[in-house]
Amino acid sequence: MAIGYTEDQRVLADTVKKFADERIRPHVNDWDEREYFPADLFKEMGDLGLLGVLVPENYGGSGYRYVDYVAILEELAAVCGGVALGVAAHNSLCTGHILQHGSEAQKHKYLPKLASGEHLGAWGLTEPGSGSDSGAMISTAKKVDGGWILNGTKNFITHAISGDVAVVLVKTEPDLKTRGISAFILDRSMPGWSGGKKEQKVGMRCSETAQLVMEDCFVPDDNLIGQVNEGFKQAMMVLDGGRISIAALSLGIARGAFDAACDYASQRHQFKRSIDSFQGIQFKLADMGTRIDAARLLTLRAAENKDAGHGKTVECAMAKYYASEVAVWAGEESVQIHGGYGYLREYPAEKFWRDAKLCTIGEGTSEVQKVVIAREIKRQRESGY
Repeated sequence: MAIGYTEDQRVLADTVKKFADERIRPHVNDWDEREYFPADLFKEMGDLGLLGVLVPENYGGSGYRYVDYVAILEELAAVCGGVALGVAAHNSLCTGHILQHGSEAQKHKYLPKLASGEHLGAWGLTEPGSGSDSGAMISTAKKVDGGWILNGTKNFITHAISGDVAVVLVKTEPDLKTRGISAFILDRSMPGWSGGKKEQKVGMRCSETAQLVMEDCFVPDDNLIGQVNEGFKQAMMVLDGGRISIAALSLGIARGAFDAACDYASQRHQFKRSIDSFQGIQFKLADMGTRIDAARLLTLRAAENKDAGHGKTVECAMAKYYASEVAVWAGEESVQIHGGYGYLREYPAEKFWRDAKLCTIGEGTSEVQKVVIAREIKRQRESGY
């Protein structure tokens, strides 16, 4: 299997790069400093087809594949990780959940507006007391005539305040733990859904992260996704695609840090020559380039297999784990190459470093990915594969 971008995908990547350079790069530091969420930019990206990347054309989407999606996220994240994170959460989680598991009526109702950017999507699984242990969630849905009453709080939710549509996972049978979780679609027509505390983050600061609060929120039966109590199973499938998106996001951040380091090293002179002529710097750049390419190959393998219909959870976990760790490491190496200037906000290296760290935490920590990978290694060895 050939792994890499086709000519069409390179054209798509160049289009996204041009957009990012013109519409995002000039504002990166300002948005980061003010923790400003650029809602209008997301409407522009909707017009470009970047908010319905995987949605088929008959639902108003772009009809792209996962490999296209990787190319898009890499280019956005190479300029601003926060913007790319918002695009990833909208596409992979909220829109992706409805696309993969919603009814035809739900798809026709919600996907066109999500794909166009008219509506912004959020997705809620994590709670203040439950992260990796989803079974510990305490948000509930109680059955009533014609629908459900939802109560609870979700934590660390992208677009919790500005989102128009949210998919939330809540307990419908609390005693069953993860086997008693169901998925529901919320929209702003439903009273009882509100955005809570907005978090002040170390990185990804232009991405809106807040609590999503449900207070006696009535959700009609038509907005239950799939069957009662199958929400956790749905969420795990959604997160496979989400891990590809975080791998792509990590890849873009790592490449942005690498590009900044290369540019600086070629321009910075010490001892009457550019510092990229010194072996110590050359070795750092060589290591960065090699690990970033390895991360790209793992990410594209997961994406191509997902497109082919035989993607594996372990491939998504490997891509997400390795790419995110490389992003953090590449960010730190870029700061080091910049020396004292790398510690200043006016240079790009420190932002890539700050943005990268979330990638090792969100949508399954590096430790969770290792558990998934180790289980598959054990299974393969025991089966003789």
